[in-house]
Amino acid sequence: MKAKLLATLLFGAIVLPALQGCFPMVAAGFTGGVMASMDRRSVGTQTEDESIEWKASARVSEKLGDKGHVNFTSFNRKVLITGEVPTSEAKAEAETIVSGVTNVQGVYNELVVGPVSNYSNRSNDSFITSKVKSRSVDSGKFNPVHVKVVTEAGTAFLLGMVTQPEADSAINVARTTAGVKRVVNLLEIITPAKARELDKVQSTSTNGQPAEVKN
Repeated sequence: MKAKLLATLLFGAIVLPALQGCFPMVAAGFTGGVMASMDRRSVGTQTEDESIEWKASARVSEKLGDKGHVNFTSFNRKVLITGEVPTSEAKAEAETIVSGVTNVQGVYNELVVGPVSNYSNRSNDSFITSKVKSRSVDSGKFNPVHVKVVTEAGTAFLLGMVTQPEADSAINVARTTAGVKRVVNLLEIITPAKARELDKVQSTSTNGQPAEVKN
């Protein structure tokens, strides 16, 4: 039952945001809210990460315009930059801009200097991400909500706050998923005790008693 719930939530997180109309927006909001309550980051950190992504995207887009295809994924205030830019100077400039965003504590610059990917390539990357997430649920060895997967040109980037056994399982799932060419491990390793503490905090918060811990 728990695996089925996770699979449903993950499907909603991946698919619903791409749909149009009022009901999908409400459904996506509900799904996001439930998943947020299972996240090991505090609500405050999740909010900061969303703000970081928005600011980074706006500032880099203003500077580079349509000269590249750049994605930003912030987790625990560390930002992964993926996509394609025309020059090494543009790659360096994007990193400098993101580093200057308030609350950013680290940058993983994985931009590729080269032609911009097409819609077909990006759709395939999204499909690969969904497969990794689905197989994570099926594995039953870790909570897939704790691992964020970003796929770019067949490379799967893994972010999250996990124990070493959880990280090993997540990496193995990604590495053995059809279509994945390479896995980049950006997971933050925490102790089992810390994982239990964070999970307990989120469970308590879900029950209407907000609590915060330092990440």
